[in-house]
Amino acid sequence: MRDVGIGEATGKIILMGEHAVVYGEPAIAFPFTGTKIRASVSESVSGNELTSSYHSGSLSNIPEALANVRALTTRLQKELVTPDFQLQIDSTIPAERGMGSSAAVAVAITRAFFDWQERDLTEEQLLFYVNYSEQIAHGNPSGIDAAATSGSHPIFFRKNKEITSFPLHLDAYLLVADTGIKGQTRAAVKSVAQLHEVDQAFTSNHLQQIGRLTKRAQKAIMGNRPEELGLLMTEAHLRLASLHVSNTTLNEYIRLALSEGALGAKLTGGGRGGCFIVLTKSKEDAERIGQKLKVAGVKDTWLQGLGVYQYV
Repeated sequence: MRDVGIGEATGKIILMGEHAVVYGEPAIAFPFTGTKIRASVSESVSGNELTSSYHSGSLSNIPEALANVRALTTRLQKELVTPDFQLQIDSTIPAERGMGSSAAVAVAITRAFFDWQERDLTEEQLLFYVNYSEQIAHGNPSGIDAAATSGSHPIFFRKNKEITSFPLHLDAYLLVADTGIKGQTRAAVKSVAQLHEVDQAFTSNHLQQIGRLTKRAQKAIMGNRPEELGLLMTEAHLRLASLHVSNTTLNEYIRLALSEGALGAKLTGGGRGGCFIVLTKSKEDAERIGQKLKVAGVKDTWLQGLGVYQYV
């Protein structure tokens, strides 16, 4: 056993396929290295304790919002047969913004525990523990957050299918913007499920169309066709809005970005708040649109180039 175990993870961005991926359609996501998380774990003489921006103290008094952390660490402690621990979490990933915060926490914690115990950790084991945590956090997660926050390349993901990576050859920029409103992933996932029960034909049609848009988006990315990708992104957002997983704030920001010359824009993640993404042809366009959005009320923005492996 090491004195201290360390685990790290990145944030993630879902480019296409939100919600539809839960129903077997594909999604595209990639690690977002502009935001990161680090977990460190060591032996404690005073019971299991957590130090983080959301809770510091005994794990027995952890707030319900962190129930997934309590459940995951309890399981890891039992299955790896560890002593009582002191867990510290340091993160720059904004919580409840659709950037994979809860999955990244689980990735970092799992890696830290295995590192602490000097145990090899397979990708299969990592995804098992992360998906266990995500089920507690979100109810019926697609698994895409777990895959994207634990990897290092863009992924084409379909639930219960092999995850494949592909090159990101796109001469464009992606602006990630935070609405400042907490996303509501669990509520949005539940709402789509309820809509699917009430009107299966309507819901399935939109979900299938989002799946088709995602497949076309992968081809546009690999063929370096940013204008086409932008149109596909915007259409995907309209489909998601029809499924009631957007909101007025997101829609207004996206309309503003498009009116300022963005190639495309859409929500990213669970929706009903959180973040949205804007595709632009140049860095200058992205910075200009970012400033316009901040004046309009956006809380924060991040910029990432989408050329050959610029995201690494």
